[in-house]
Amino acid sequence: MAGEPQPDCLFCKIVAGEIPATVVRRTEDTIAFRDIHPQAPTHVLVIPRVHHPNAAALAAAEPAVAAELLTEAGEVAAAEGITDYRLIFNTGAGAGQTVFHAHVHLLGGEPLREGLV
Repeated sequence: MAGEPQPDCLFCKIVAGEIPATVVRRTEDTIAFRDIHPQAPTHVLVIPRVHHPNAAALAAAEPAVAAELLTEAGEVAAAEGITDYRLIFNTGAGAGQTVFHAHVHLLGGEPLREGLV
């Protein structure tokens, strides 16, 4: 069920502390941690603690938490000392989503190439 932890979800397991992650920031509603396959010097994922399969589903069900993902991404960028960065939400396998738990990628720390990532 949406909003409830899913036993087969990697990010739900990180939220529960069952799988380790390099956490850089936590709030009551979100966790930010370093991507294990970084695409830039700074590559952090910001996820909601609640399970929703993608950003659109999260925004429809819990718009305040969806907004907090963006706020927290900005806070992580500031803490990392980067002012130029990219935020990416992948929604659906065809768009590159591999973990079906809403999340935003924060990429920065070097000039990013133009075009799609």
